[in-house]
Amino acid sequence: MPMIMVEIEKGTSLLRKLEISVAEAEKRTGKNTVNMQEIYTVYLIETRPVDALTEGITPDSLWRRYSEFELLRNYLLVTYPFVVVAPLPEKRAEIVWHKLSADNMDPDFVERRRVGLENFLHRVASHPVLCNDNIFNIFLTEADSRLKAVNAAFRVKNPDGRFTELKHYSDELQTVLSQLLRVRARVADRLYGVYKVHGNYGRVFSEWSAIEKEMGDGLQSAGHHMDAYAASVDDILEEEEHYADQLKEYLFYTDALRAVCRKHELTQFELEMVALDLACKKQQKEELVTGTVRTFSLKGMTSKLFGQETAEQREAKLQVLEQQLKEGEEAVKEKNTESDEFVKTAWVDIERFKDQKDRDLKEALISYAVMQISMCKKGIQVWTNAKECFNKM
Repeated sequence: MPMIMVEIEKGTSLLRKLEISVAEAEKRTGKNTVNMQEIYTVYLIETRPVDALTEGITPDSLWRRYSEFELLRNYLLVTYPFVVVAPLPEKRAEIVWHKLSADNMDPDFVERRRVGLENFLHRVASHPVLCNDNIFNIFLTEADSRLKAVNAAFRVKNPDGRFTELKHYSDELQTVLSQLLRVRARVADRLYGVYKVHGNYGRVFSEWSAIEKEMGDGLQSAGHHMDAYAASVDDILEEEEHYADQLKEYLFYTDALRAVCRKHELTQFELEMVALDLACKKQQKEELVTGTVRTFSLKGMTSKLFGQETAEQREAKLQVLEQQLKEGEEAVKEKNTESDEFVKTAWVDIERFKDQKDRDLKEALISYAVMQISMCKKGIQVWTNAKECFNKM
């Protein structure tokens, strides 16, 4: 499919030229990378010119998986570290409670994610910098996207082990916090049911009290205790949600940690590129001085076919190379300094974050445990009160 060839003026939005929508979602079946059958969802991206007279834009459409949206966002994060890139909707229905389906194929969840993906594209298309990105334009119209190759290009040859370990830690932290929140959601759902069922005790005791003369007051009082117990669950779960929000904050912090790692990868990648360019320039100088070409090149073939360069030509090229070498050495020095400063500054803040995380999560978990103990005591107290009511009958 043809790519969008539209020149966007600086500070203008792509949405002024182009209508972008994620029109529908569709379930498909196929084999994954390990040749296993899987069911997945694809989303239809449709683009059309706002004005039919706009040159270079034709209506277009293509299907993309959620993982491709992830690749696009990762590319934008690495390429534009100074930009606050819009988030994607959640990949899995991981943190749900009461009447919300946790099935990734649930129609309501798929629809919410479709709307979220469309919003993401609109955010990027309306950004004054991101809307001009060529890869983003390709993403909207070309099925054979270069995103995988672009993301792979930023894999550095000599990664810093500390940042590799930090990235791994952030992935693991995200996993355990997601699991914890899922367990909490399931427990909260069941707890809600248990508390509300106690309201049935209250109703039954109240109805029973109406037909008893001697036991009536005791049954009525026990019923009131059960009703109050059932009604208290809303306040309890609201308090519990506060502690869940503290855990969610650190779940989202894991993405911030990975962003720091990606920024370091970009810094290291740029350093390696300028160092590689400097090494190539040094090799060119050596070949020019010695007249020996160590690797195959068009220059070497030309020399063999048309003869060697004159001394004046070599001298002129040497002067150009000398200047380029000076600039290259300066660039390597500059990138080394930039990399060192980034590592130093980032690691100070990472250590600060670790201390903050340990304090906050410890406090949240202790408070959550205290709240659970209080809930259990409240349940015991309700039945203790009911027992006293029964004793008085």
